[in-house]
Amino acid sequence: MTYPKDVPIVDTMVHLPVPREEQKKAYGKFDGLLRDEGSKSLEMPAGYMFRNVPRPQVTDDYAAVLISEMDRFGIERATLDIALGHEASTDAVKAHPDRLVPTLHVSPNRGMETVREMVRAFEVYGIRAASTFPAGEDPQVPINDKRYYPIYAKCVELNIPIFVCAGTPGPRLPLAPQKVELLDEVCWWFPELTVVTRHGCMPDVDLAVQLLLKWPNLHYSTSAMAPKYYPKQIVDFANTRGADKIIYAGYFPMGLSLDRIFSDMEDVPFRDEVWPKFLGENARRVLGLG
Repeated sequence: MTYPKDVPIVDTMVHLPVPREEQKKAYGKFDGLLRDEGSKSLEMPAGYMFRNVPRPQVTDDYAAVLISEMDRFGIERATLDIALGHEASTDAVKAHPDRLVPTLHVSPNRGMETVREMVRAFEVYGIRAASTFPAGEDPQVPINDKRYYPIYAKCVELNIPIFVCAGTPGPRLPLAPQKVELLDEVCWWFPELTVVTRHGCMPDVDLAVQLLLKWPNLHYSTSAMAPKYYPKQIVDFANTRGADKIIYAGYFPMGLSLDRIFSDMEDVPFRDEVWPKFLGENARRVLGLG
C-alpha cells in the first residue's frame, strides 16, 4: 500500500513551463466561449480551482527546466503536446527523444486538415497519441459527434490512442459535450480505438467505472487532480478489477506543481501490485513505449 519511490514513472500530462504571461496568450483560444468577467481576469481559465499555481520564470531553455523537474521526482518519460510550427514544443521533443513523448492536440472543427496534420506529425515527429478538449472547441464538439469520427479512424490507422477530456470542464464552459455517457457510443463504434479520459469524469465517476469495466479499449487518467482528490471509486476499481485501466497523469505547470502531486501521493491507498501499473506500466503499454 506504500507509494514506491523506485518505480520509473510515465507522466501523461505535462506542458513546457513557460511564464504565465505566455500561457495566458495560449488560453486566448477560449475567449469566444467564456462569458463571465471573472473567467476573463484569471491567469488560466480554470484558475479558480487551484491554489499556488506554479509560476515559471523566463529562461532560454524551458525543456531543460521540465526535464530537471522530472528528474527530481523519478519521472522517466512524459507526454508533451506539440504544435506543428510551434518551435518550442517541437524542438523540445527533438532535443529529448528519450524523455519527452510527442502527442498532438487535435481539433475536429478543422476537418480533414486536422487529419492531414496528424499524419505529418506522426511521420515527422513520431507522435504516440492525440489529445482533445471537446468543451474547449469553438464551437463545442460532443465526444460522439461525427466531426470526431475521422480523427478516431485515423488514430486507429496510426495505432495511437486519444486522450479525451470527459466530465465537467474546469473552465466555466457547458459540460454537455463531455458527458461521460458519450464515451459509450465511441467505444462501441471504434473497438480498435484506445481511449483515455482526462480530468476526472466528474460528476459521473460511477458511470465511468461501469464503462471502464465494460469496454476493453477505455482507460482513465488522473490529470488535473491532486492525489488527495482521486475519486474513491477509481482507487477501489484499480485495487480490484481495474489495475490495468488507471493511468497516472499530472498537471504541471498548468495548475499543480510536482511537489504538490508527489507529496499527496504518499497517502493514496493503492495496493502494492497496483502502483507499478498506475505509475508507468499502463502508460507504456497504451502509448506503445515498450
